[in-house]
This record gives sequence, C-alpha cells and structure tokens, in this order.
Amino acid sequence: MSCNIIGIVTGALGQRWFDVSILGEEAHAGPTPIILRRDALLAAADIVAEVRAIAENYAPDSRGTVGYLEVFPNSRNVIPGKVKLSIDFRARDQETLDAMSLDLRSRCLRDEVSFNVKISLNEVVNFKPQDFNESLVNEVRASADKCGYSNQEIVSGAGHDAVYLAGITPAAMIFIPCKDGLSHNELESISVDHAEAGCNVLLKTVISLAGGNS
Repeated sequence: MSCNIIGIVTGALGQRWFDVSILGEEAHAGPTPIILRRDALLAAADIVAEVRAIAENYAPDSRGTVGYLEVFPNSRNVIPGKVKLSIDFRARDQETLDAMSLDLRSRCLRDEVSFNVKISLNEVVNFKPQDFNESLVNEVRASADKCGYSNQEIVSGAGHDAVYLAGITPAAMIFIPCKDGLSHNELESISVDHAEAGCNVLLKTVISLAGGNS
C-alpha cells in the first residue's frame, strides 16, 4: 500500500503571538487632504503585508498570520483612527522566531514615522520550538517501513498535547494526509486507507516499544 503516506513528526514549530494597537486620528473622508491624514488602517495594511513578507523571508518552516483585525470607528466616510490586530509568528528554531520578531518591531518603528501614528506591540505568547524524542521518532520510522508505507519527516505547525508532554516525557507523533492539505477546518477529510495506515504504524510502534515482536 505504497499510496499511504505517513508523516514522521520530528517536532513542532515555536510560536510568538502579538497584539498590536495602532492609534491615528479620526477625520472626515471628504474635507481631510491625504497629506494631513493619520490613517491607522493604512499603517495596519502595511504591517499585515510585512507579516507575510517576514514569513516568506525565513521560509520554508516559518509562518506569519494576521487573523484578527478591528477598525474604529468602522464607518464608510471616516478615516480610521484606531486599529487592533493580531500577529501569529511560527518557526522551527528560537533564533528564527527572535529574528522575525525583531523585523516586526523595526517595521512598526518605521511605520510610526511614515504614517504619523502610534503603534503599541504587546507580546502575549512565546512558546519555544519543541523537538521530539529521537528514539521514538526512529521507532515510528521503522514501523512505517515495516508496514511498507511511504513516509517523510515533517514538522508540526500546530500545537498538540504531545508538544507539551515532550517537556516532561519522551514523545512523538504520527501524521496522515488530509485531503488537499486542509486541516483545522470543517472541510478537513481523511481517507479510510490513510486512517488504517496511521493506526497500523501506531500499533507496531507500541508493540515494539513494549518489547514485543511486531
């Protein structure tokens, strides 16, 4: 069943989350010349684009996401005076996470000048990257090979219970494919064959670790 792909998870990305508040000045969209505006949303748009650019700059195992945006007063004919947004950075190692965060802070300082606004950057989460136990990872790989399943190493981009358990006990994970790579979504779907493959690898790994004949 070589069509079944097993993901041998070697670890998980670290995460740094920020809450950003941008303060400009509300003004009427008609009478206020462009040059006099302190448009908080314009500054926010630049930061959103920069978050994506930073993640791309540290590819392939880095992520940058703005998932929340709130605009005040959120009126068609009023220049936004305040914007709140969230930033989610993820990376494979702490050095990259730190560099991404420094790049963000530098852009915020420049945007304060460029857009004549005040930007507050508040870090709310700092989860370090986590490596999984090498022996367990090797056991998973050996089990996948014994089952005849094609496999590849992969780093988890999401947080899982195993990530936190790894800090106190040896841990590893087994992944199987989702249709079109879509996960954490109501449309997420797996095939019966892939589910069976994952269970078989888990079973063989557990038996092997227990000293049995797998």
